[in-house]
Amino acid sequence: MGSGPGHLPASPEQVRARGWKGVDVVLVTGDAFVDHPSFGAAVIARALEAEGFRVALLPRPDRRDPASFRRFGRPRLFFGVTGGNLDSLVANRNAWKARRPGDDYAPGGKPGGRPDRACLVYAQACRAAFPGVPVVLGGIEASLRRLAHYDWWSGKVRRSLLLDARADLLVYGMGERAVLE
Repeated sequence: MGSGPGHLPASPEQVRARGWKGVDVVLVTGDAFVDHPSFGAAVIARALEAEGFRVALLPRPDRRDPASFRRFGRPRLFFGVTGGNLDSLVANRNAWKARRPGDDYAPGGKPGGRPDRACLVYAQACRAAFPGVPVVLGGIEASLRRLAHYDWWSGKVRRSLLLDARADLLVYGMGERAVLE
């Protein structure tokens, strides 16, 4: 089942080149995909791959296009969703709430590819693309918003991201062991 060493698939062509008819897990991230242990999506992907799961990566999908969330077909187990290495609101806006001129985790530093509240937006898009497929939230953005919290950006107390995103599970902190369970 596993793909072994090498590049993790980030396109349907790369999935087919491995001889896979489908994937077990689709990991959605607000970052450009970098296969390095400083990127949470890479750590989770490699942990799943080491246990024999077929994992595909969906970096920076077009949140306005449902087809971009269907590009690998229906995952057998779940969608894993993260805003990326930074909270999406911090990545997109400065302390005065103005848009940042760049995104250090985007190809070429180009801003605008990661939506505000990326975990929420991506989770809802996954749910719309494939109703019934579990959605698992993780990463810094999910961890920071796992409970009711004061949201500086809106000036309000917001409820848990788990509820707003209508996700099935939220993994707090380091998730490589939890995702395997």
